[in-house]
Amino acid sequence: MDKELGKAIPYGINDQTANTGWVCLGVDHDTAEFAVETLRRWWQKLGSRVYPDATKLLITADGGGSNGCRCRLWKVELQGLADEVGLRISVCHFPPGTSKWNKIEHRIFCHTTEKMARSSAGEP
Repeated sequence: MDKELGKAIPYGINDQTANTGWVCLGVDHDTAEFAVETLRRWWQKLGSRVYPDATKLLITADGGGSNGCRCRLWKVELQGLADEVGLRISVCHFPPGTSKWNKIEHRIFCHTTEKMARSSAGEP
C-alpha cells in the first residue's frame, strides 16, 4: 500500500496453452466485476486473436475471493461475458487449501510484485 498511489490489486490470467500471462491492476478492491473485466480485456486484446475459432473457454480458479465458487455476482458477470463474446464458459475451482498448485500464483504474480516494487522505488 502506497499512501500516494493507493493499493494495487492484481488479477491475472495464465494461458497454459499459449504459455502466456495477462495481468490487470486495479486500485480499489478485488471484485467479481473486476475479475470478469480482466477476462473481457484478455479476450478482446489477446485471446480472440490467439484462438479465433474458439467456441468455449475453460477457466480454473481458486476457491475464494472475487471468483469464488459461492460468489453469485461472479457467475452473473461471467454469464454476461459469455453472452457478449459468444463463448461457452466453464469454470473449475481448486479445492480449499490447494492454491499452492495454482500456477498463476507462482508463474505470473511474482513478476508483477517485483515490477510494482521497482516502480514504487522509482526504477523503470
